[in-house]
Amino acid sequence: MNPRITKIILIASILFAGFLTWRLFASQPTGVVVMYCAHDMQLADPAIRAFSEATGIRVLVQFDTEATKSLGLVERLKQEQGDPRADVFWNNEQLGTMDLAEAGALEVYQGPGWNRIPERYRDPAGRWAGFAARLRVELEREGCQGRTAGEGAIAKPLYGTTLTHYSALWARHGGEAVKRWHAESRKAGLAEVDGNGAVKRVVAEGAKQWGLTDTDDAFEALAGKAPVRMQPARVRFLPALAGVADDAKAPTVAIPNTAALVKGCKHPEEARKLIDFLLSAQVELILANGSARQVPLGPVDEARLPEPVRALRPAVAEGIPLAEVFAARAPCLAWLKEEYAGK
Repeated sequence: MNPRITKIILIASILFAGFLTWRLFASQPTGVVVMYCAHDMQLADPAIRAFSEATGIRVLVQFDTEATKSLGLVERLKQEQGDPRADVFWNNEQLGTMDLAEAGALEVYQGPGWNRIPERYRDPAGRWAGFAARLRVELEREGCQGRTAGEGAIAKPLYGTTLTHYSALWARHGGEAVKRWHAESRKAGLAEVDGNGAVKRVVAEGAKQWGLTDTDDAFEALAGKAPVRMQPARVRFLPALAGVADDAKAPTVAIPNTAALVKGCKHPEEARKLIDFLLSAQVELILANGSARQVPLGPVDEARLPEPVRALRPAVAEGIPLAEVFAARAPCLAWLKEEYAGK
Protein backbone atom coordinates (compact mmCIF):
# COMPACT_ATOMS: atom_id res chain seq x y z
CA MET A 1 0.00 0.00 0.00
CA ASN A 2 1.13 3.52 -0.75
CA PRO A 3 2.94 4.87 2.36
CA ARG A 4 1.07 8.17 2.07
CA ILE A 5 -2.29 6.39 2.06
CA THR A 6 -1.17 4.27 5.03
CA LYS A 7 -0.26 7.41 6.94
CA ILE A 8 -3.62 9.03 6.15
CA ILE A 9 -5.49 5.93 7.33
CA LEU A 10 -3.45 5.81 10.54
CA ILE A 11 -4.13 9.47 11.32
CA ALA A 12 -7.81 9.07 10.55
CA SER A 13 -7.99 6.03 12.86
CA ILE A 14 -6.38 7.95 15.69
CA LEU A 15 -8.71 10.91 15.21
CA PHE A 16 -11.76 8.65 15.07
CA ALA A 17 -10.70 6.82 18.26
CA GLY A 18 -10.19 10.16 19.97
CA PHE A 19 -13.63 11.29 18.85
CA LEU A 20 -15.24 8.13 20.26
CA THR A 21 -13.39 8.60 23.56
CA TRP A 22 -14.53 12.23 23.78
CA ARG A 23 -18.15 11.26 23.10
CA LEU A 24 -18.00 8.53 25.71
CA PHE A 25 -16.69 10.73 28.52
CA ALA A 26 -18.65 13.82 27.49
CA SER A 27 -21.86 11.83 27.88
CA GLN A 28 -20.98 10.71 31.42
CA PRO A 29 -21.47 12.72 34.65
CA THR A 30 -18.22 13.95 36.13
CA GLY A 31 -18.59 11.79 39.26
CA VAL A 32 -16.04 13.97 41.05
CA VAL A 33 -16.22 16.36 43.99
CA VAL A 34 -13.37 18.46 45.38
CA MET A 35 -13.21 18.88 49.15
CA TYR A 36 -10.96 20.92 51.39
CA CYS A 37 -10.67 19.06 54.69
CA ALA A 38 -9.18 20.39 57.92
CA HIS A 39 -9.85 17.14 59.75
CA ASP A 40 -6.98 14.67 60.17
CA MET A 41 -6.62 12.45 57.12
CA GLN A 42 -6.64 9.17 59.05
CA LEU A 43 -9.85 10.17 60.84
CA ALA A 44 -11.66 11.54 57.79
CA ASP A 45 -10.68 8.80 55.36
CA PRO A 46 -13.20 6.11 56.51
CA ALA A 47 -16.11 8.51 55.94
CA ILE A 48 -14.74 9.63 52.57
CA ARG A 49 -14.29 6.04 51.40
CA ALA A 50 -17.80 5.13 52.59
CA PHE A 51 -19.25 7.99 50.53
CA SER A 52 -17.42 6.94 47.37
CA GLU A 53 -18.44 3.32 47.82
CA ALA A 54 -22.10 4.30 48.32
CA THR A 55 -22.32 6.80 45.44
CA GLY A 56 -19.53 6.04 42.99
CA ILE A 57 -18.44 9.68 43.26
CA ARG A 58 -14.70 10.19 43.57
CA VAL A 59 -13.61 12.67 46.26
CA LEU A 60 -10.49 14.71 45.58
CA VAL A 61 -9.28 15.96 48.96
CA GLN A 62 -6.92 18.74 49.98
CA PHE A 63 -5.96 18.29 53.63
CA ASP A 64 -4.48 20.92 55.93
CA THR A 65 -1.28 20.76 57.95
CA GLU A 66 -1.16 20.07 61.70
CA ALA A 67 0.50 23.34 62.65
CA THR A 68 -1.95 25.59 60.75
CA LYS A 69 -5.07 23.48 61.24
CA SER A 70 -8.21 24.94 59.66
CA LEU A 71 -7.04 28.56 59.45
CA GLY A 72 -4.91 27.84 56.38
CA LEU A 73 -7.85 26.45 54.41
CA VAL A 74 -10.16 29.21 55.63
CA GLU A 75 -7.76 31.83 54.25
CA ARG A 76 -7.37 29.85 51.03
CA LEU A 77 -11.13 29.73 50.49
CA LYS A 78 -11.32 33.48 51.03
CA GLN A 79 -8.60 34.04 48.44
CA GLU A 80 -10.37 31.79 45.94
CA GLN A 81 -13.73 33.57 46.16
CA GLY A 82 -15.13 34.12 42.69
CA ASP A 83 -13.22 31.17 41.22
CA PRO A 84 -13.22 28.44 43.90
CA ARG A 85 -11.32 25.21 43.47
CA ALA A 86 -13.19 23.39 46.23
CA ASP A 87 -16.83 22.31 46.23
CA VAL A 88 -17.14 21.29 49.89
CA PHE A 89 -15.38 22.44 53.05
CA TRP A 90 -15.12 19.94 55.90
CA ASN A 91 -13.80 22.05 58.73
CA ASN A 92 -12.90 20.79 62.18
CA GLU A 93 -13.19 24.21 63.82
CA GLN A 94 -16.59 25.90 63.62
CA LEU A 95 -15.50 29.52 64.10
CA GLY A 96 -13.54 29.50 60.85
CA THR A 97 -16.61 28.24 59.01
CA MET A 98 -18.70 31.01 60.55
CA ASP A 99 -16.07 33.49 59.38
CA LEU A 100 -16.36 32.17 55.81
CA ALA A 101 -20.14 32.45 55.97
CA GLU A 102 -19.86 36.09 57.03
CA ALA A 103 -17.38 36.71 54.21
CA GLY A 104 -19.91 35.42 51.65
CA ALA A 105 -17.82 32.41 50.64
CA LEU A 106 -20.49 29.78 51.38
CA GLU A 107 -23.70 28.83 49.59
CA VAL A 108 -27.04 28.20 51.28
CA TYR A 109 -28.03 24.54 51.31
CA GLN A 110 -30.70 23.21 53.64
CA GLY A 111 -30.83 19.57 52.65
CA PRO A 112 -31.73 16.42 54.62
CA GLY A 113 -28.42 16.56 56.49
CA TRP A 114 -28.90 20.16 57.63
CA ASN A 115 -32.44 19.35 58.78
CA ARG A 116 -31.17 16.36 60.81
CA ILE A 117 -28.82 18.48 62.94
CA PRO A 118 -30.30 20.31 65.99
CA GLU A 119 -30.73 24.07 65.59
CA ARG A 120 -28.02 24.83 68.14
CA TYR A 121 -25.37 23.31 65.89
CA ARG A 122 -26.33 24.72 62.48
CA ASP A 123 -26.37 28.07 60.72
CA PRO A 124 -29.92 29.53 60.76
CA ALA A 125 -29.35 30.74 57.18
CA GLY A 126 -28.38 27.25 56.04
CA ARG A 127 -24.79 27.99 55.05
CA TRP A 128 -23.27 25.24 57.22
CA ALA A 129 -24.12 22.59 59.79
CA GLY A 130 -22.13 20.94 62.55
CA PHE A 131 -21.59 17.26 63.23
CA ALA A 132 -19.45 14.97 65.38
CA ALA A 133 -18.04 17.25 68.10
CA ARG A 134 -14.85 16.98 70.07
CA LEU A 135 -13.94 18.70 73.31
CA ARG A 136 -11.02 20.71 74.55
CA VAL A 137 -9.52 18.73 77.44
CA GLU A 138 -6.96 18.96 80.18
CA LEU A 139 -4.55 16.07 79.64
CA GLU A 140 -2.30 15.24 82.58
CA ARG A 141 0.13 12.62 83.72
CA GLU A 142 -1.01 10.18 86.37
CA GLY A 143 0.12 11.55 89.70
CA CYS A 144 0.22 15.15 88.49
CA GLN A 145 -0.23 17.49 91.44
CA GLY A 146 -1.53 20.91 90.43
CA ARG A 147 -0.78 22.75 87.22
CA THR A 148 2.19 25.07 87.31
CA ALA A 149 3.14 26.90 84.12
CA GLY A 150 6.59 25.34 83.87
CA GLU A 151 5.09 21.85 83.80
CA GLY A 152 2.45 22.61 81.13
CA ALA A 153 2.11 22.85 77.36
CA ILE A 154 -0.30 24.41 74.87
CA ALA A 155 -0.42 24.67 71.09
CA LYS A 156 0.35 27.94 69.34
CA PRO A 157 -2.98 29.78 69.58
CA LEU A 158 -3.04 31.32 66.10
CA TYR A 159 -4.73 28.25 64.67
CA GLY A 160 -7.38 25.59 65.08
CA THR A 161 -9.09 24.68 68.31
CA THR A 162 -6.53 26.53 70.45
CA LEU A 163 -7.66 29.72 68.72
CA THR A 164 -11.25 28.72 69.58
CA HIS A 165 -10.15 28.15 73.20
CA TYR A 166 -8.53 31.60 73.35
CA SER A 167 -11.62 33.16 71.79
CA ALA A 168 -13.80 31.47 74.43
CA LEU A 169 -11.59 32.88 77.19
CA TRP A 170 -11.79 36.29 75.51
CA ALA A 171 -15.60 36.10 75.32
CA ARG A 172 -15.97 35.09 78.97
CA HIS A 173 -13.19 37.06 80.69
CA GLY A 174 -12.33 39.89 78.31
CA GLY A 175 -9.35 40.65 76.11
CA GLU A 176 -7.19 42.33 78.74
CA ALA A 177 -7.35 39.29 81.02
CA VAL A 178 -6.40 37.00 78.12
CA LYS A 179 -3.44 39.19 77.19
CA ARG A 180 -2.22 39.27 80.80
CA TRP A 181 -2.60 35.51 81.22
CA HIS A 182 -0.82 34.85 77.91
CA ALA A 183 2.16 37.01 78.91
CA GLU A 184 2.38 35.77 82.50
CA SER A 185 1.99 32.07 81.68
CA ARG A 186 4.70 32.19 78.96
CA LYS A 187 7.03 34.11 81.25
CA ALA A 188 6.45 31.47 83.94
CA GLY A 189 7.41 28.67 81.54
CA LEU A 190 4.24 27.41 79.83
CA ALA A 191 5.59 25.62 76.75
CA GLU A 192 4.18 26.49 73.34
CA VAL A 193 4.35 23.72 70.73
CA ASP A 194 3.27 23.20 67.11
CA GLY A 195 -0.21 21.73 67.36
CA ASN A 196 -2.40 19.70 69.67
CA GLY A 197 -0.68 16.49 68.61
CA ALA A 198 2.60 17.87 69.96
CA VAL A 199 0.90 18.74 73.26
CA LYS A 200 -0.26 15.15 73.53
CA ARG A 201 3.24 13.84 72.81
CA VAL A 202 5.09 15.92 75.39
CA VAL A 203 2.60 14.94 78.10
CA ALA A 204 2.42 11.26 77.08
CA GLU A 205 6.21 11.02 77.03
CA GLY A 206 6.61 12.79 80.38
CA ALA A 207 8.39 15.91 79.12
CA LYS A 208 5.48 17.90 80.58
CA GLN A 209 3.01 17.05 83.33
CA TRP A 210 -0.11 18.55 81.77
CA GLY A 211 -1.40 20.23 78.64
CA LEU A 212 -4.47 21.62 76.87
CA THR A 213 -5.46 19.62 73.80
CA ASP A 214 -8.47 17.91 72.18
CA THR A 215 -10.26 14.65 72.86
CA ASP A 216 -8.97 13.03 69.66
CA ASP A 217 -5.35 13.51 70.75
CA ALA A 218 -6.14 12.49 74.32
CA PHE A 219 -7.79 9.26 73.18
CA GLU A 220 -4.75 8.53 71.02
CA ALA A 221 -2.52 8.83 74.09
CA LEU A 222 -4.82 6.56 76.09
CA ALA A 223 -4.90 4.00 73.28
CA GLY A 224 -1.10 4.00 73.34
CA LYS A 225 -1.19 3.10 77.07
CA ALA A 226 0.41 6.37 78.12
CA PRO A 227 0.02 7.00 81.88
CA VAL A 228 -2.35 9.93 81.39
CA ARG A 229 -5.90 10.94 82.20
CA MET A 230 -8.15 13.62 80.79
CA GLN A 231 -11.06 15.79 81.83
CA PRO A 232 -13.09 18.36 79.88
CA ALA A 233 -11.42 21.76 79.89
CA ARG A 234 -13.53 24.58 81.27
CA VAL A 235 -13.40 28.19 80.09
CA ARG A 236 -10.94 29.20 82.80
CA PHE A 237 -7.28 30.15 82.93
CA LEU A 238 -4.70 27.42 83.47
CA PRO A 239 -2.58 28.14 85.40
CA ALA A 240 -5.04 30.33 87.32
CA LEU A 241 -4.79 34.07 86.78
CA ALA A 242 -4.63 36.30 89.85
CA GLY A 243 -7.82 38.27 90.29
CA VAL A 244 -9.92 35.98 88.07
CA ALA A 245 -12.11 33.36 89.73
CA ASP A 246 -11.15 29.76 88.89
CA ASP A 247 -14.69 28.60 88.15
CA ALA A 248 -14.89 24.80 88.20
CA LYS A 249 -18.46 25.04 86.80
CA ALA A 250 -17.56 27.21 83.82
CA PRO A 251 -18.79 25.95 80.43
CA THR A 252 -16.77 23.50 78.38
CA VAL A 253 -15.42 24.11 74.88
CA ALA A 254 -17.20 21.73 72.51
CA ILE A 255 -16.18 22.06 68.87
CA PRO A 256 -18.18 20.39 66.09
CA ASN A 257 -16.92 19.51 62.66
CA THR A 258 -18.81 21.46 60.00
CA ALA A 259 -19.84 20.80 56.42
CA ALA A 260 -20.44 23.65 53.99
CA LEU A 261 -21.10 24.18 50.28
CA VAL A 262 -18.59 26.54 48.66
CA LYS A 263 -20.22 29.38 46.77
CA GLY A 264 -19.80 29.14 43.00
CA CYS A 265 -18.40 25.60 43.17
CA LYS A 266 -17.86 23.54 40.00
CA HIS A 267 -19.67 20.34 41.09
CA PRO A 268 -22.73 21.47 43.06
CA GLU A 269 -24.80 18.29 42.60
CA GLU A 270 -22.04 16.01 43.84
CA ALA A 271 -21.20 18.52 46.58
CA ARG A 272 -24.73 18.47 47.99
CA LYS A 273 -24.68 14.68 48.08
CA LEU A 274 -21.38 14.72 49.98
CA ILE A 275 -22.66 17.29 52.48
CA ASP A 276 -25.79 15.25 53.20
CA PHE A 277 -23.60 12.19 53.71
CA LEU A 278 -21.27 14.00 56.11
CA LEU A 279 -24.26 15.16 58.15
CA SER A 280 -25.76 11.67 58.33
CA ALA A 281 -26.05 9.32 61.29
CA GLN A 282 -23.79 6.91 59.40
CA VAL A 283 -20.85 9.33 59.43
CA GLU A 284 -21.45 10.42 63.02
CA LEU A 285 -21.31 6.76 64.05
CA ILE A 286 -18.16 6.21 61.98
CA LEU A 287 -16.47 9.10 63.80
CA ALA A 288 -17.84 8.06 67.20
CA ASN A 289 -16.44 4.54 66.80
CA GLY A 290 -13.16 5.71 65.31
CA SER A 291 -10.06 6.39 67.35
CA ALA A 292 -11.04 10.03 67.96
CA ARG A 293 -14.33 9.09 69.68
CA GLN A 294 -16.21 12.14 68.39
CA VAL A 295 -19.61 12.89 69.87
CA PRO A 296 -22.71 12.81 67.59
CA LEU A 297 -24.89 15.91 67.51
CA GLY A 298 -27.85 14.49 65.61
CA PRO A 299 -29.98 11.46 66.52
CA VAL A 300 -28.17 8.10 66.36
CA ASP A 301 -28.67 4.59 67.68
CA GLU A 302 -27.31 4.97 71.22
CA ALA A 303 -26.57 1.27 71.43
CA ARG A 304 -23.94 1.70 68.71
CA LEU A 305 -21.98 4.32 70.64
CA PRO A 306 -18.89 3.28 72.60
CA GLU A 307 -19.00 4.02 76.31
CA PRO A 308 -16.33 6.78 76.21
CA VAL A 309 -18.49 8.71 73.75
CA ARG A 310 -21.65 8.33 75.83
CA ALA A 311 -19.67 9.59 78.82
CA LEU A 312 -18.72 12.78 76.96
CA ARG A 313 -22.23 13.72 75.82
CA PRO A 314 -23.10 15.74 78.98
CA ALA A 315 -19.88 17.75 78.65
CA VAL A 316 -20.69 18.57 75.03
CA ALA A 317 -24.13 19.79 76.13
CA GLU A 318 -22.38 22.16 78.58
CA GLY A 319 -20.37 23.81 75.81
CA ILE A 320 -20.14 27.58 75.63
CA PRO A 321 -22.37 28.84 72.77
CA LEU A 322 -20.01 29.30 69.84
CA ALA A 323 -22.08 32.18 68.51
CA GLU A 324 -20.85 34.13 71.56
CA VAL A 325 -17.30 32.96 70.96
CA PHE A 326 -17.44 34.00 67.30
CA ALA A 327 -17.91 37.65 68.27
CA ALA A 328 -14.65 37.45 70.22
CA ARG A 329 -12.69 35.66 67.50
CA ALA A 330 -11.89 38.65 65.28
CA PRO A 331 -10.37 40.89 67.99
CA CYS A 332 -8.61 37.90 69.55
CA LEU A 333 -7.09 36.80 66.23
CA ALA A 334 -6.09 40.36 65.32
CA TRP A 335 -4.18 40.63 68.62
CA LEU A 336 -2.56 37.22 68.15
CA LYS A 337 -1.38 38.11 64.64
CA GLU A 338 0.30 41.19 66.07
CA GLU A 339 1.71 39.19 68.96
CA TYR A 340 3.31 36.62 66.67
CA ALA A 341 4.32 38.91 63.80
CA GLY A 342 7.88 38.10 62.85
CA LYS A 343 8.14 35.18 65.25
